[in-house]
Amino acid sequence: MPTEPTPTVLPSSVERSIEGSTELWLPPTGSRRGPARRRAVFYNPAMALDRDLNVAFARAAEARGLPPWNAWEMLGATGVRGLRLLHETQAIGSLIITERDPEALQVLRRNAEEVGPDRAAIVAGDARAVPPGAPFDYVDLDPYGSPIPFLPALFRSVADGAIAAVTATDMMVLAGVTAGACPRIYGARPIRGRLAPESGLRILIAYLDREARAHGVGIHPLLSYVQGHHVRTYFAIDRAGADRPSPVGPIDPATWEGPWIAGPGPFGPMWLGPLGDPEWVGHLQLPPSAARPRETAAFLARLLQESEVDRPFYYEPNELARRVGRAEPPSVDALLAALRARGAHAARGHPRETAIRTDAPRALVEDVVRRLASPV
Repeated sequence: MPTEPTPTVLPSSVERSIEGSTELWLPPTGSRRGPARRRAVFYNPAMALDRDLNVAFARAAEARGLPPWNAWEMLGATGVRGLRLLHETQAIGSLIITERDPEALQVLRRNAEEVGPDRAAIVAGDARAVPPGAPFDYVDLDPYGSPIPFLPALFRSVADGAIAAVTATDMMVLAGVTAGACPRIYGARPIRGRLAPESGLRILIAYLDREARAHGVGIHPLLSYVQGHHVRTYFAIDRAGADRPSPVGPIDPATWEGPWIAGPGPFGPMWLGPLGDPEWVGHLQLPPSAARPRETAAFLARLLQESEVDRPFYYEPNELARRVGRAEPPSVDALLAALRARGAHAARGHPRETAIRTDAPRALVEDVVRRLASPV
């Protein structure tokens, strides 16, 4: 595939940097907290942990014996995500990166030349058009905002059995903060409050499921999570799955038997099936090249724990104590031990520090808390 020539002059807005073990030309990082403001040459250092997880996922594909991917990164920016996979794993056989911003293209071409000149092709163009090289084994869509405009191209570009990864950073919409936006954009009513981020993740996966079925395929989530100011899901493309029932539906708080959901329903429709595949999650390990090793290791450990009890939504000890009229909540460890002693499966959840997922009926969870917590 022909590529644009490498420029001789880079924008003054970039400097030599390193993320993981990959050296790149990147804008100065500044603060790592919160979402970054969109710039022509876009780089968000706060997403370094998420890119560590991407490296871990790619290395898990290697561990599972998958052949090297013919991959497409739809929105390249500086190329940090795809080029880290190319440099820090053996999962990528060939990589196409699309980008339409002229200034970002200068930086992207230089980064690709230095990291993988024979394995990375840069295409100047709109990611809503599938580039030459399809079908792809792996497609990554990491937009600034909603992924919706790019999903038709994603589903047109993938082979049966391929893997796709999709991020959404429009959490004000998915979490219901912007009134009326989620039903208009995603076709779903979001849950507000402490469960809102997971609700947003499940609404995103439900939208992906509908879009996939419109293209004659099904999806099988391999790894999905809430992290910081975004949600992300990795899923396998399954053409036979289009004919199977979908675990997408509404939640009516009046009949819902899981953790409490405040407000009159219904909410959704949203994905009510598993967020991940335990076999995939079990292969995730901290990459030796991790940019944020302590944070990434802790997050991976939490994902592994909750893969044992992959149920929609979670309890928290303080909320449970308030609900049953107790002054002091039990500790997370005490609550987990008590639930397991009663024959339930229970594990820490990843969306919040004290989140607990369990298959126990709500009545049993409440009874355990009454026995553990101090009365008012």
